[in-house]
Amino acid sequence: MRRILAVALLVLCAVVAAPAAAKHGHGKGASPDVIALPNGFQPEGIASGRRHTFYVGSAATGAIYRGDFRTGQGSVLVPPSGLGATGLKVDRRNRLFVSGAGSKTIRVYDAGTGVLIHSYAVPDAGFINDVTITRRGAYFTDSAVKQLYFVPIGKGGALGELRRIPLTGDLSYDADPNTFELNGIEAARGGKQLIAVQSRNGKLFRIDAATGATREITLGKPVTNGDGLWLQGRKLYVVRNQNNLVAVVRLRRNLAHGTYTRELTRDEFAVPTTITRSGGRYYVVNAKFGQPTTPDQTYQVVKVPKR
Repeated sequence: MRRILAVALLVLCAVVAAPAAAKHGHGKGASPDVIALPNGFQPEGIASGRRHTFYVGSAATGAIYRGDFRTGQGSVLVPPSGLGATGLKVDRRNRLFVSGAGSKTIRVYDAGTGVLIHSYAVPDAGFINDVTITRRGAYFTDSAVKQLYFVPIGKGGALGELRRIPLTGDLSYDADPNTFELNGIEAARGGKQLIAVQSRNGKLFRIDAATGATREITLGKPVTNGDGLWLQGRKLYVVRNQNNLVAVVRLRRNLAHGTYTRELTRDEFAVPTTITRSGGRYYVVNAKFGQPTTPDQTYQVVKVPKR
């Protein structure tokens, strides 16, 4: 996501309106290709839950919308908190982990009821952007401060105290605090390694989850404006927001190199930011950065074409 969001979080309180009807795909029983979100919602993060459920967070207000990929219907699960919500992920215990954007918070909700389970204050954070979950815990990127945040998941699913993991190695941050750095993050190799994208320059990095040591993943072509990530096997899907496309990168087994193989797009993409998978299909959410953030502005979840 873009730095413009950080400003919007401070000045806008979105009006939640009932979404319009979903645009359905072709064929009997086909899920919608385009799903309408509440007008004025200002979405950024999307996550899949149990069965065909999805969750979208409002970067402006921190509200969480829950919908169904099959029907396109949904409603607000978590009301506006004023804290912002960007990256989202649901764990095996049906808990929704939420990156708090510029609010300097990380929150965990019951994905079924919307009840707040735990909130972590992160006073030294810059912009808490995205999250990935492993068996050990949840890892969050910060787009302004060169560190990760780690929430351990212990025995029986117990949530531990938040830890900071300083990032070392190949990754460098610009001296200008307004420069947008690490963004989307995914887990690899059973959670021992993490993969993250640096929006500023379109570089990919592998990160040692325990130490924070980073190594650049060499590519033949940068993933400029890289935002949300999804790793499926050795295929890494990278949302390139301002480019209105999803890049597909084939990673080597050692994660040291990647090949930019193809690009996926469709007319309905409008600055997509993050990506999720459900029922064998991928979906992105349109953030429409740069367009008017009025109460009447429309937003959508859009199915990614297969080819």
